Amino acid sequence: MLSTISIPEMLQQQRQFFATGKTQDLNFRLEQLKRLKSAIQTYEADIFEALGTDFRKPSFESYLAEVRATTEEINYTLKHLKSWVKPRRAAVSIAQIPASAFIRPEPKGVVLIIGPWNYPFYLILAPLVGAIAAGNSAILKPSEMTPATSGLIARLVAQTFDPAYISVIEGGVETSQQLLAQKFDHIFFTGGTAVGKIIMEAAAKHLTPVTLELGGKSPCIVDNEIDLRETAKRITWGKFLNAGQTCVAPDYLLVNRQIKSPLLESLKQSIGEFYGENPEKSPDYARIVNDRHFQRLSQFLKEGEIAIGGETNATERYIAPTLTVNVPPASPLMQEEIFGPILPIMEYETLEEAISFIKNRPKPLSLYFFSKNASKQQQVLANTSSGGVCLNDTIMHLGVTELPFGGVGDSGMGAYHGKTSFDTFTHYKSVLKRPFWGETNLRYPPYKSKLGWVKRLLG
Repeated sequence: MLSTISIPEMLQQQRQFFATGKTQDLNFRLEQLKRLKSAIQTYEADIFEALGTDFRKPSFESYLAEVRATTEEINYTLKHLKSWVKPRRAAVSIAQIPASAFIRPEPKGVVLIIGPWNYPFYLILAPLVGAIAAGNSAILKPSEMTPATSGLIARLVAQTFDPAYISVIEGGVETSQQLLAQKFDHIFFTGGTAVGKIIMEAAAKHLTPVTLELGGKSPCIVDNEIDLRETAKRITWGKFLNAGQTCVAPDYLLVNRQIKSPLLESLKQSIGEFYGENPEKSPDYARIVNDRHFQRLSQFLKEGEIAIGGETNATERYIAPTLTVNVPPASPLMQEEIFGPILPIMEYETLEEAISFIKNRPKPLSLYFFSKNASKQQQVLANTSSGGVCLNDTIMHLGVTELPFGGVGDSGMGAYHGKTSFDTFTHYKSVLKRPFWGETNLRYPPYKSKLGWVKRLLG
């Protein structure tokens, strides 16, 4: 049975549990991670069903991007946690000898994790892996926009963990506001930039540190030196995965003018190969999460010229994989994060022109560049700023556990994945230890005649 206690009571319960010191025990942390992994495996069919109910997400995508992605985080953490929790020695200067110094990792306390709706399972449980590994207690707030998955997460957590240790609170905006009115030791939020600002403002009142995983318009530059078919397939997959509702999906293409027409034809071919002549009938194509987002995306279809797609079905919240051209740069389609299956295609003459276009806009969460030319790759890396970069593919950089994932500027602050998740939820306490022997009294007053000795000693 899920808890019905108030938010302040739940938070107090968590603080009391954390104060016992139980969460700091390495064996306890390892056991909780194993319990979470076992629960995910047990609930796998239920997870697929919940995601299917919320937006008809294909089981293949649910497995790879939600279930498997989470268990991979757990596996990596289980393998390395023993070394992560060890204090790390630090060097001391000659003035400190015979002292020793070390850095001691310790948990921050009770943390709040607020999840998004687009990958509602993975994007709330992956941060939880880091919170558990670092030795914290946690309260989770899943997205109300995916109620089936939110309910599933609540049941899974309630049946896996002591509620005084890890709890789930479901609800809408009012619930989030009540949570943010409390003082946590860290807040981890995944969602849009506008809400991220609200989170940060609320956290500032308590001087609570935050990790903000936001979004933005992730550009995809396509050079003329490419493998056309592979480029088209990888862009099509990355854009239309989860019906484009991915924070790192390519938001628009900047294509070298020489290959715009052949690339457009190759993209059309890939869409047909992936989803058939009528993607609405494809079992491999998801739906828009709710009516509000469907209406928002439908308005975008009025901008520019549709090269392929554009079909909609409001009853099914279906929007076809759509490619648009001749979109004005000042249009809402090119100003707002799309977060749907619409891909504007723009052209450029020189790579410098494409780079300048990107630099004049807010820093994106991801940037993609397709080119066989290594010097051009370095040019893009050196002259753009983004949370992450993937060369000659899309989205796949998220699957490398040892690569920190996070934004920069408007696309977020802080990062996680692998060891970085542990670091995010850890305070590294600096410790200096001195013995009672070896004291010279050189540092104590009176200072007369001591300055010269200090200068000679310290250099």
